[in-house]
Amino acid sequence: MIEREQIEMDVVFVGAGPANLAAALHLKAEIGRHDELIDRGIKHGRKIGEIEIAIVEKGSFVGAHILSGAVMDPKAIRELMPDFLEQGCPVDTVVTEDAAWYLTPSKMINAPIVPPPLKNKGKYILSLSKMCEWLGEKCEEAGINIFPEFPAAELLYDENGRVIGVRTGDKGIDKEGHPKANFERGVELLAKVTVLGEGSRGSLAKQAMQRLGLMEGKEPQVFSIGVKELWELPAGNFPEGKVVHTLGFPSDTQTYGGGWIYGMKNNVVSIGYVTGLDYVDPNIDPHAEFQKFKTHPAVAEVLRGGKMIKYGAKTINAGGYWTMPKLYADGLLMVGDSASFLNGQRIKGIHTAMKSGMLAAETIVGALEHEDYTETTLRHYDEKVNLSWIYDELHPVRNFHASFQKGRWSALINSGLQYLTKGLAWGFMPKEHHVAGHERMAKLGELNGNADSERYAELKFDKELTFDKVTDVFHAGVSHDEDQPSHLHVLDTEICATRCAEEYGNPCQRFCPAAVYEMEENAATGRRELKVNFSNCVHCKTCDIADPYQIINWVTPEGGGGPNYKGM
Repeated sequence: MIEREQIEMDVVFVGAGPANLAAALHLKAEIGRHDELIDRGIKHGRKIGEIEIAIVEKGSFVGAHILSGAVMDPKAIRELMPDFLEQGCPVDTVVTEDAAWYLTPSKMINAPIVPPPLKNKGKYILSLSKMCEWLGEKCEEAGINIFPEFPAAELLYDENGRVIGVRTGDKGIDKEGHPKANFERGVELLAKVTVLGEGSRGSLAKQAMQRLGLMEGKEPQVFSIGVKELWELPAGNFPEGKVVHTLGFPSDTQTYGGGWIYGMKNNVVSIGYVTGLDYVDPNIDPHAEFQKFKTHPAVAEVLRGGKMIKYGAKTINAGGYWTMPKLYADGLLMVGDSASFLNGQRIKGIHTAMKSGMLAAETIVGALEHEDYTETTLRHYDEKVNLSWIYDELHPVRNFHASFQKGRWSALINSGLQYLTKGLAWGFMPKEHHVAGHERMAKLGELNGNADSERYAELKFDKELTFDKVTDVFHAGVSHDEDQPSHLHVLDTEICATRCAEEYGNPCQRFCPAAVYEMEENAATGRRELKVNFSNCVHCKTCDIADPYQIINWVTPEGGGGPNYKGM
């Protein structure tokens, strides 16, 4: 066994996203309140005192890999920090106007009434990357240890199967797996409680779900991908504070999809498109869907004369309540998007992620007080979630995303009825069944001629309004040391060259928004074989989710590699 340095912490948070940053801050404050009440004789129990808290983050800085639309419901941050604006939270602007557009290929229908879940007036448009950077600074001011460029590569277990911390990834290994001159072995961070807040399709969360059976009795998690650009526009093109959500073009009626345009300060807009990764036709390309979205006359008019300045893509854990894993195990809690806390109907998850982290922190205080880090104490986290406004928000929309697996028109009818009846699944079984996206993807031969290989035939990349993947990846600031092992493990490339080529037409070339996967002609074998351009990867995890054979395993690369989403 390899000897590694061990560092003892009390609590380790994996991932510096909004859930874990809020959790760490709240934990520090709750311990202070707990001990003060004991000092004053108001509360009986054991004082906790100073503890060591660590947040490990794979990005080069806090916020480097954080991407969202984003319109934030301030409900949770007001609970965490009532004076968040006075403390300098970097909100960009306040939402002053909402609109819902239905797009046909050539026309825009502006809905006379904005659906209630899409009303955002008074909420905040912001860069979630900037907000997390700011929350990271608040954590450091509070004495919390933050370790950027420290990807957590593996969960650690004791002989009884209890989670006891994480191992961070080795650094300085060449592509053949040999140590380089700058080799640095990863360390073992030991913890009484480990909190996974890695975002959508977290690599350690995936490991934990499999090893600890956290998805037993649950429905499969389902995902969407959001592809986003920031644009600088001429003055007057789009008002600051306006929020538009769209439905229709370019998605087909069997595919969940919709766009957004958010007006930010200084004539900048956040624009993007979400495609459900439970689509049927393997020819669908989420990046191309977004580029096609921008060619709609109403959208192109907004962007006319503007300049694209940043690009990114991220998956969204969209299934909600039925797809939430068991949230706890001995020594382990799960928070945020890793655990399906997103409200798919409102397309919002920042506030629920932060609240989940705060409830996890309160649970950890109880565990520290009683010195019990087993399920006996940590199960109270699940109880806290179900007694909080998270349940009040997520349970009534429990069937929202699943209804779109029956197609757009029945979903719109269902969604309206669900809104009126607090989530009942009309026209379906009382508990709607989610189907994992990779299981919904049809083989080309099963589509009876409905596979649309010409879906993007008219889409041209002019590099003014529309961009190819490689150009967009440049604008994501992606950087990986190419002399390192690929973090995209394809378990059987023979399947790619044979079965997948024939059955699905190698959809990895399309579903990846960063041109990572290519099928190249091999002169020696006379067939097309897989080439993996891992250095392009924007860490969205789409390949891990959408591959129909589930033979792509996304693991953490060397620390600090990946996109630079500063300001996104």
